[in-house]
Amino acid sequence: MNKAELINAIASESGLTKVDSKKALDGLIVSISKELKKGGKVALVGFGTYSVTQKSARTGINPRTKQQIKIAAKKVVKFKPGADLAKAVESKK
Repeated sequence: MNKAELINAIASESGLTKVDSKKALDGLIVSISKELKKGGKVALVGFGTYSVTQKSARTGINPRTKQQIKIAAKKVVKFKPGADLAKAVESKK
């Protein structure tokens, strides 16, 4: 599902117009991004938690040349799914 399809799905589920759904989705994305940029976390009960974690510098191997390279430390976004989301996508056999 891409952004346009998500906007359509939000509109049909919520009864909002597509324009309002796009504004709501864009607002959600901006708000989550700002909080993560500050180093905070966003917890959506039942859905999951977005947080930022620090990956330390390390040595890797270039797969083409097989030479060692240095990989710089960086911050990455982490998502931990909530129990309701995990249960919803759980496959039943």
